[in-house]
Amino acid sequence: MKALTLTSALHLEQVDGWPDPEPGEHDVVVEMLGVGLCGSDLSVYDGKREPAAMPWIIGHEGCGRIVEVGPAVTDRSVGELVVIEPNYCCLLCQWCRRGRTAQCERRGIVGINRPGLLSQFAAVPARFAWPVPEQWPVERLVCFEPLAVAQGVVRRSGVRAGESCLVVGAGSQGLLICLSLLAAGITPVVSEPQPGRLALAVSLGAKPADDTDRRYSYVFESSGVEPGFHDALRAADKTAVVSLVGQNTAPFSVVTQDIVQRQLTLLGALIYDHPVDFDHTRTALGDLDLAPERILRSRATPARADEALAAAREIPGKSWIDLSDWSA
Repeated sequence: MKALTLTSALHLEQVDGWPDPEPGEHDVVVEMLGVGLCGSDLSVYDGKREPAAMPWIIGHEGCGRIVEVGPAVTDRSVGELVVIEPNYCCLLCQWCRRGRTAQCERRGIVGINRPGLLSQFAAVPARFAWPVPEQWPVERLVCFEPLAVAQGVVRRSGVRAGESCLVVGAGSQGLLICLSLLAAGITPVVSEPQPGRLALAVSLGAKPADDTDRRYSYVFESSGVEPGFHDALRAADKTAVVSLVGQNTAPFSVVTQDIVQRQLTLLGALIYDHPVDFDHTRTALGDLDLAPERILRSRATPARADEALAAAREIPGKSWIDLSDWSA
């Protein structure tokens, strides 16, 4: 099959003879139609995060059509359009048994310790291939996985319509948090230094933050950088919930007295829990005016995927790779 393989940092190349996937009895084979790009893909592409092997297939925000089902699969069919939940929890460890599958001790992470999805075909455990309506466009489906993250973050924060709310950072995840809040009847205020990203957030319905000392009951920090973290804490009102979505391995300074005295709740938000969050997101996409494809700003064919990855950090909005035609 054809695949896009990472052969070294900052170098992705198309291979025509990559081995076809070998599905297990509980797997399905999906012919890939599209893959969204996100920060974890870029960290592997940049060489900041080490893949399981080289060469390596990256990409995890994928969708496609089932072309083969394993002999033990009874609830998926050839021809179904699916989105892939790319974190394969074991369902056996203590965290999975508690329903906190994001903490699974044996989690298979597509594109990191499991082969990614930037290929013609991918073998996927059937329970992690979610059927979706035929009328949903590929552009919507490549946004499904990160939308599941955003939906879970908003839901777990406990925010309700009428509450004051700030989103720090308007990268892809910040934009999807904005869309999730707007669909819930909440108009978020957005703090973002990059003009293009801020303009996109405002075009979706968010309001730009001003320079006042306004405080918020709910704050969503999506940038993952120290200035954003401190902005989030400064903007939090007494007893506020601060959801931390962005990640960084560098240590940040923090005054615990300030957090304690204001009785802030810091809520770490890591991906999603299976099966609740993907199921909730599929329902929300059918019931609410979300249209996450509105954040897409860059589409690339397989031949231009290397360029797309190199440019993705600088483009306001989200980038994706269209895998429907490998000859383009």
